[in-house]
Amino acid sequence: MKLQVTQENLNRALGSVARVANSRGTLPILANVLIKTTKNRLSLSATNLDIAITHYIGAKVSEEGSITVPARLMQDFVGSLPESVINLELKETKLHVNTDQYQSVVNGIVADDFPVMPAMSDGTKWKIEGSLLKRSLQQVVFAASSDETRPVLTGVLIKTIAGKLVMVATDSYRLAEKQLGAQKQAIDLLIPASALHDLLRIISDTDEEVKVTHNEQQVLFQVGDIELVTRLVEGAYPDYQKLIPETFTTKATLKRADLVNVTKVSSLFARESAGSVTIEVDEKSKQLSIRSVASQLGENTATAEVSKVTGSSSITLNSRYLLDALGVMNGENVTFGFNGKLEPTLLQSPDNPDYRHVIMPLKS
Repeated sequence: MKLQVTQENLNRALGSVARVANSRGTLPILANVLIKTTKNRLSLSATNLDIAITHYIGAKVSEEGSITVPARLMQDFVGSLPESVINLELKETKLHVNTDQYQSVVNGIVADDFPVMPAMSDGTKWKIEGSLLKRSLQQVVFAASSDETRPVLTGVLIKTIAGKLVMVATDSYRLAEKQLGAQKQAIDLLIPASALHDLLRIISDTDEEVKVTHNEQQVLFQVGDIELVTRLVEGAYPDYQKLIPETFTTKATLKRADLVNVTKVSSLFARESAGSVTIEVDEKSKQLSIRSVASQLGENTATAEVSKVTGSSSITLNSRYLLDALGVMNGENVTFGFNGKLEPTLLQSPDNPDYRHVIMPLKS
């Protein structure tokens, strides 16, 4: 293998794939990135056996070939080089990396030992606008569980429901649902949230569309010159729609910025009680108040004016969950509804009803 490539392109490709390489795995080669020439292009790939990312970049190839080299070392090294043309030449299992000022040799492992994800030769194909997918993932993926003992909840459900593509994640304490628009094809995918975090990193705001191909075992996302393939999570997703309340005995609409501010202030006094704050809606005074108590620090009550209100009641929530939800919502206003202290709370913006967020209450 012998080629020339720009530092900018090689650094960008390493940034896309190296994060997936697993230095703590049982297979040493999983800590490596596969560098391979493909039809006058250079491909860089990394995998942890569940997720694989490949980034294609332009290169001036003199001799074809392939090798795997340590991902972390290669990323840090190339990232430290000045913008210039880099010469890569493979001699046996040693990759010679040369620029005008630097001459380095990186010890590699032969590419034959590198695990390859099964090729996606067939499957269901569809496309989605890149900015819509990125925005939707940002609103949903953080609500997925990280508890491996409940693998189904570590995934994000992407499914066609009543002719609309819907994205859902829950960790059983909160639930985020986003409608992405009309979709004629029947889609039902349970994708690991960890893979979607990686997908978020490789979708730029300028990517016009993302191509998706999937079968029963895995799904492939193609974003420009980058491909991400991941195994699907096995198992049936819970019937989450039963958890979303449709009517409320207590409901208040207020400015989202106001609710963010009073929640942030109250959360400072809620650190002792695992972020627990009590929210009270008062129909007479048309106010929403948040109270938090810390035995060592003191207590705080903050109020915000509401524009619409029905009923008077209180509920105790995790302030971090509330701030997470408010942070990804669109629209100037937010509607906050619940049915008593033990029933789930629904947050939704009247300006953007395509996003719903449910938070389970804490025992007060």
